[in-house]
Amino acid sequence: MIQVDKPLVSIVVAIYKSERFLDKLITSIIRQTYPNLDVILVDDGSPDESGAVCDRYAAEDHRIRVIHKPNGGTCDARNKGIELARGEYLVIIDGDDWLAPDYIEYLLRLIQRPGVNMSMTDSVFTTRDLKQNEEDKVVDLTSEEAIAEIIYPWIPIGPWNKMYSMKSLKDAGITFSTKWSGEGLYYATMAAQAAGKVAMGHRRIYYYRLDNENSGLTHYNVEMGTNALENIKFIKDSLTIRTPKTINACDWHIWKNYGYTLFLIIATGRQNELADLYSDCIRNMRKRLPGVLLKSEMRPKSKAKMLMKGLFPVCWAKRDLRRETEARKRDQAAKNGGN
Repeated sequence: MIQVDKPLVSIVVAIYKSERFLDKLITSIIRQTYPNLDVILVDDGSPDESGAVCDRYAAEDHRIRVIHKPNGGTCDARNKGIELARGEYLVIIDGDDWLAPDYIEYLLRLIQRPGVNMSMTDSVFTTRDLKQNEEDKVVDLTSEEAIAEIIYPWIPIGPWNKMYSMKSLKDAGITFSTKWSGEGLYYATMAAQAAGKVAMGHRRIYYYRLDNENSGLTHYNVEMGTNALENIKFIKDSLTIRTPKTINACDWHIWKNYGYTLFLIIATGRQNELADLYSDCIRNMRKRLPGVLLKSEMRPKSKAKMLMKGLFPVCWAKRDLRRETEARKRDQAAKNGGN
């Protein structure tokens, strides 16, 4: 039964090959300290037993609805769930992550501040870092400030550590409509642009999984880099709040994504096969370096790293690859209980 004294919050989860993570995820949803929830689990044609797991929980909790659909990708699955959402507010969760008990309660408290249409946190738990921030700090941001926070990014980049006003989203016609990966960055940026005011807290309330071998982030794929480049260029072109602050943030992110693409080319050993793209990434890393050093709002320590990365892009990419390889080995060792 809907509780009329508490606003209804819709939770949309796009699910694909998430069977072994769903018990933890769905349990964390139904055990939220805030009870008035509209939970929509979208089985995006998953070939495993994800759909059956979702159905089992829906049979036990009236707040859960399950949508079974042919596979159409993350954007399509999220859009289908959002179309069916009944809540005044919306959150979006990845199918392999999980939530702190006060996830909804915390974001709802922030979004109910005067004039606020979107709330978010500036940090999350990961499977490599499970320590809570010692102090919470809440600030209200203008849309311009929030866009910069998201694009640099000074906060986690996905759509899942955020809460949105459904009215604000609908009035602006915002959907997951990008043709490229990085749909979360586009969605969050457009939502912040439409919000007018965004509340940002410092408490960690979302657990982001780094050890899912089926996740796109755990497989090196050059197309993820080129897609990310197209996406941030599209975001820049789509901005209606076009100020030096937002444009400089986009230009920094474009520069960063040339480095990311270079990293992926090296990680996949495709330097010869993709020689033109490889050279283009190096050229843009160096050509764009003076502009982003001068105009970006990155801190001095970060700019020192940017200088080294821009002057020696291949060496820096190889350094990042070594560090990421070591981190993944530690993840695997922890997963196997140190064996």
